[in-house]
Amino acid sequence: MSVSIKKIGVLTSGGDSPGMNAAIRSVVRTCAYHNIECIGIYRGYQGMIEGDFKEMGPRSVNHIVNKGGTILKSARSKDFRTPGGRKIAHEKLQEAQIDALVVIGGDGTFTGAEIFNNEYNFPVMGIPGTIDNDIYGTSHTLGYDTALNTVVEVIDKIRDTASSHNRLFFVEVMGRDAGHIALNAGIGAGAEEILIPEEDLGLERLLDSLKKSKASGKSSSIVVVSEGDKIGKNVFELKEYVEENLPEYDVRVSVLGHMQRGGAPSCFDRVLASRLGVKAVESLLEGKSNFMVGLLDDKMALTPLEQAIKGHTKIDAELLRVSDIMST
Repeated sequence: MSVSIKKIGVLTSGGDSPGMNAAIRSVVRTCAYHNIECIGIYRGYQGMIEGDFKEMGPRSVNHIVNKGGTILKSARSKDFRTPGGRKIAHEKLQEAQIDALVVIGGDGTFTGAEIFNNEYNFPVMGIPGTIDNDIYGTSHTLGYDTALNTVVEVIDKIRDTASSHNRLFFVEVMGRDAGHIALNAGIGAGAEEILIPEEDLGLERLLDSLKKSKASGKSSSIVVVSEGDKIGKNVFELKEYVEENLPEYDVRVSVLGHMQRGGAPSCFDRVLASRLGVKAVESLLEGKSNFMVGLLDDKMALTPLEQAIKGHTKIDAELLRVSDIMST
C-alpha cells in the first residue's frame, strides 16, 4: 500500500445514473476500511474549482445504496475545460490536502480526469456511470441494468394499450451513439422491430417488416427506436412516413426520456457499484492511476482512461441475430 495517499476525493459528473450513490458509498467505506480520509466533492468539476468539499465517513452514506441520482450532485463545468479552471481546481485540492480522485461518470468525466492527470500528475481513477453502456473496457456501466428493467416495464404497459386499440407504437429509448438499451430491452419486451444506430435497417425494410407482421395476423406492434437511429431525423418523422405508406396502421409515439435515468438501482447495479468502488480505492492505494475500473468476464479489470475514452463498444452480433429470429 502506498503511504503517500491519506485523503481521497470522490465526485460524480455528467449525466446521473442509478448506482452512483451505491458507488459513492463504496468509495467512502473502502477509504474508512483502510483508514484513509474521504472527501465528497459536490457538483463535479465545478465544485472542485469552487472548493465545495465535505468530509464523508461511513455513517454519512447510510441508506443511500437504494437511491437513484447522486447525493453529490452533478454539473457540467465550462471552467474545467480551460487550463485556468483546472489550475484553480488543483490549488483547491492541494489546500484541502486531497491526494487522489475517484471520478464517477462517462466519457466527458474521464476526458477531464485524464487531462488533469496529464497536467498535474494527479492520481485519478474512473468508475463508469452511464445508462447507455457505451464505455470501452467494461461489459456493464453503472445504471445500464436498471435502465433496461425500467424500459422493459414501460414497454410491457404500452403493449397493453397497443393490443387494446390495434395500434403500432414507436417507443424511443436513450442511446444517442449506442443501441445497447434498445436492442436488449427490445428483445426482453418482445418488440417486433428494433432500430439502433449501429444497424441501418432502412425505411423499406421497416415497411416490409410491418407488412409481414400485419399479414401474419399481428393486430398491434411495438418498434423500439434508439434516439441515435439513423433511419429518420427523429421518431416523429418515422411515424409520418409509416402513416403515409401504411395508412392501415394507427401509429403512436412514446418517448421515454429521462425516466430511464431515475429510480432505485437494481440489485445488479448495487453489487457492481460496490465492487467498482472497492477496486477504485484499492488500486489508487496500490499506486495505480489514470485507469478506469470495469467489469470484464465478471471480474474487476483496469483499462487506461485513454482507451476507455477512445475505444468503441460493439453491439452483440448474436443478439442482433436473436432479434431477427424473435421478430418472425
